[in-house]
Amino acid sequence: MASQTSPASRPRRPAAVDYTPFVHLTAPNVALYRQVMRAFLAAKERFAVHLRPEDVHAALDPASRPADLDAVTQALDKLVEWGNLRADPDHARVTAVEDFYRRRFIYQLTRAGEAAEAALGTYEEALGRRGELQAVALHDIVTQLRALLVIAAEDEPDPAKTYVALSVLTARFTDLADNARAFMGSLQRTIDLHDIEVEAFLAYKDRLIQYLERFIQDLITLGGRIALLIGELEEQERVGPLLRLAAAREAADAAPEDAERAEAMAYERWAARWSGLTEWFVSGEGRESQARLLRGRALGSIPQLLAVVRQLNERRAGRSDRSADFRTLARWFAQAPDDAARHRLWRVAFGLQSSRHLTVDADTLAERTASPEPASTPWGEAPPLRISPQLRRTGSYERRGKPRRVADRGEAKRRLAEIAARQTEQSRRARERLTTDGPVRLSRLGGLDPHAFQLFLRLLGDALATWRPGTVTTVATSGDGSMEIRLTALDDGSTAEVRTPDGVFSGPDHLIDIVDLTVGRSDRAAAPPSAPVPLPNPRRHAPPHRMEHR
Repeated sequence: MASQTSPASRPRRPAAVDYTPFVHLTAPNVALYRQVMRAFLAAKERFAVHLRPEDVHAALDPASRPADLDAVTQALDKLVEWGNLRADPDHARVTAVEDFYRRRFIYQLTRAGEAAEAALGTYEEALGRRGELQAVALHDIVTQLRALLVIAAEDEPDPAKTYVALSVLTARFTDLADNARAFMGSLQRTIDLHDIEVEAFLAYKDRLIQYLERFIQDLITLGGRIALLIGELEEQERVGPLLRLAAAREAADAAPEDAERAEAMAYERWAARWSGLTEWFVSGEGRESQARLLRGRALGSIPQLLAVVRQLNERRAGRSDRSADFRTLARWFAQAPDDAARHRLWRVAFGLQSSRHLTVDADTLAERTASPEPASTPWGEAPPLRISPQLRRTGSYERRGKPRRVADRGEAKRRLAEIAARQTEQSRRARERLTTDGPVRLSRLGGLDPHAFQLFLRLLGDALATWRPGTVTTVATSGDGSMEIRLTALDDGSTAEVRTPDGVFSGPDHLIDIVDLTVGRSDRAAAPPSAPVPLPNPRRHAPPHRMEHR
């Protein structure tokens, strides 16, 4: 017996999507159609549903408004034909029987037209977004995670407070991620010198580099703190109940028959949002966090910006720019009056002419005129050309004039070499200052100068980026591969202070082991062993080092 499938259990085919409401974007009178649709959107914001042709005509921009009302009426009819608007008979102004035979309509937006306008608004917003690196959003995320820890510690968490905290956290995280992607895209276009003037770029690059450095510092410190808070929530299995409370509150207004399914779908959405937040700030096995990738991309943008500045300075100093030369040559080809001029320009630009070093004398030309050789004659069978010995020996007949003086760039090179040597020496001294002979307490690190402290912050940020819940010891390598840091948490509750000229950074004490990979441990292995220093036992599930400026 053949089995039968009920219509309700058969898979539904996806309905075909009608894109006719977008046809007006490619119509000849697109400017008027866009104005008419914006007039309906503005009326909707004022809670006006229907508009008459004269209302639409009055709402258009006076500078581009058609003088005749019939043009607006024709545009309305075309939009009705494409499905953007709906026309209904206008019976409100009928006062006589003859009025029923007159063509009077009122118009309103259709669902398809409203959806098309929403899509166009999103397109225009995304096209004009430059994005920004929101350090304030990082602080807001820390605040909301702390609020969730307080709520989760209650015996019966408040669903309303839980829902509000998760909603604000999700909104701030979404803004941070979207704006970061948009900013890095616009930054890459800036680096590629697209849509930006040279003078504007040179004036903008200093502020941009400072902006990137400030955000990178905030991302290093606050990113590690966010990863720690996420680990505390997940370590005690508090996230699931909070997400279920938020899902239940979101599905509270659903119909009774759909309540269970709505709550399950809401919980899946909240779980996906929390998973996205976790993957953004916490690295996993074989996967770097998005915050770490963003930091690396931002760090890599600074040398690229400096390379663009160097390229612009070289261009200003008179060095050739092949792309600019080809653009100029393309304009010359476009401005040439005829094909003959274009062929002459081609020969001049690319050397498509006779060999200039094979200059012949009058006797050779007369001989070639008397007995010409066809172009099809093989090279080996053609008669030779007589070349002057002077031309063969010197390569030229005429005397060359005095050559141009070569610009002396020795002073500029000397200054650049001094700057590079000074920076190299500062980096070497900073590495020597931070290198430890085995594990030591952070409290014994002592004071640091600005260069050593900046290097220490970068190493600490690399270590915190790899810290996950349950970690006791973590090992990280600096971005340039020159330093390695091993960070181990302690369980004695002691604190450490690192003094700098700008202030004091303090936090829980840790064991640190910093190695200069450019030297290795060979020098330390050759040194006589010192007396061992008793160290406390490491603490499991300890948080990574958190430092606060005071």
